[in-house]
Amino acid sequence: MIRNIVFDMGNVLIYWRPELLIQRLGVPEEDYPLILREVFGDVNWIQLDRGIVTAEEAADRMCRRLPERLHSAVHQLTRGWWERPLVPVEGMAELIRELKGLGCGIYLLSNAGVDHPRYFDRVPGSECFDGRVVSAFYHLLKPQPELYQVLLREYGLKAEECFFVDDLNINIEAAVLVGMSGAVFRGADELRRSLIAAGVPVRPPEDG
Repeated sequence: MIRNIVFDMGNVLIYWRPELLIQRLGVPEEDYPLILREVFGDVNWIQLDRGIVTAEEAADRMCRRLPERLHSAVHQLTRGWWERPLVPVEGMAELIRELKGLGCGIYLLSNAGVDHPRYFDRVPGSECFDGRVVSAFYHLLKPQPELYQVLLREYGLKAEECFFVDDLNINIEAAVLVGMSGAVFRGADELRRSLIAAGVPVRPPEDG
């Protein structure tokens, strides 16, 4: 029986759109590909989520490969992207509150940096969460099974009672390997169908 629903954050609870972050900084459009490659596509961005470099260290390393005109944008992206408006994924706050009302445990398992506690309360539905495991604080990343096991251990959860929701199939596969069930996120309505199929009595989507 499913008793706990575990959520990823980016592109599940809030949209993660690097292009929009770049646009908000007023970066010329012709520089978008360069920043996407040298910032968001750089290993140091991943290491921020693993919690093994600071934002300042990551930005300094990225800037070595970028023209000086982009240095300010790089520092703003690594240090405070979350200070800008967070865009909620449609229907997810309502679904989370409904699940909470049904008595489900609500948990977060996310690859994110150490600044996560500074903005999570701005994520719609965040007040419903019973626990959070964020990668940077454990120096682990999904899909490493050890990070999923941290969640189970810290909150005394049974894997077979957990349903995991993530936008990446490799992260769902890792959840399955540790004994959870789950679904790749394709919108709130499709998630409702998946939860119903797993035996969670949420309301069906309006289109059935």
